[in-house]
Amino acid sequence: MLVLEGLRLTQGSFTLTADWALPPGARAAVIGPSGAGKSTLLMGIAGFVEPAAGRVLWDGAEISALPPGARPVSVLFQEENLFGHLSVARNTGLGLRPDLRLSAEELRRVEAALERVGLGGMGNRLPRELSGGQRSRVALARVLLRARPVLLLDEPFAALGPALKREMLALVEEIAGESGATVLMVTHDPADARAFAGQTVVVADGQAAPPVETGPLLDDPPEALRAYLG
Repeated sequence: MLVLEGLRLTQGSFTLTADWALPPGARAAVIGPSGAGKSTLLMGIAGFVEPAAGRVLWDGAEISALPPGARPVSVLFQEENLFGHLSVARNTGLGLRPDLRLSAEELRRVEAALERVGLGGMGNRLPRELSGGQRSRVALARVLLRARPVLLLDEPFAALGPALKREMLALVEEIAGESGATVLMVTHDPADARAFAGQTVVVADGQAAPPVETGPLLDDPPEALRAYLG
């Protein structure tokens, strides 16, 4: 279970609080006005923003003091964070070893991950030779190799067209379903929240509210969310 216990995150004059839990395997959307702190929430869970107060726990163990790389968390950002001078296979292999000293077995795992996301045979290409959707798949393959139980999506598919975005979300759902990962997805699109997430966290007015069922929430949103959705 992912637990945010009295969590307070501060960045300059901005403060965001959260005090709730998500069960293993949950799918939760994170939605709210621009600048409300949606990405800050994810960065606090991932360890890129240090808590001013409170704790982050996973499976009963506190992870608040752990550096990002040691947390049971993977993040897909809006930018794919691919290294332009590294091949698709080497970018993917970073999910196994940051030094890229991969064994033969690890190289086989890299190729299998690329096959899994529909990029089989493309390991020698460079990121600039790929489409936007293909670059997103490389980032997803890297997450697949990391095999962390918590997956945070910070609008990684926002720049894709509607059909391709649906395809990528379906692939994330499939992969997360196989591994049992808990997923939090920042989105500005209520249709994505309805399609992907059984629960939704509303971030507004300095608070990340406890998760509630997505359908009823979007059918009758609170005032802060209603003003944002229009």
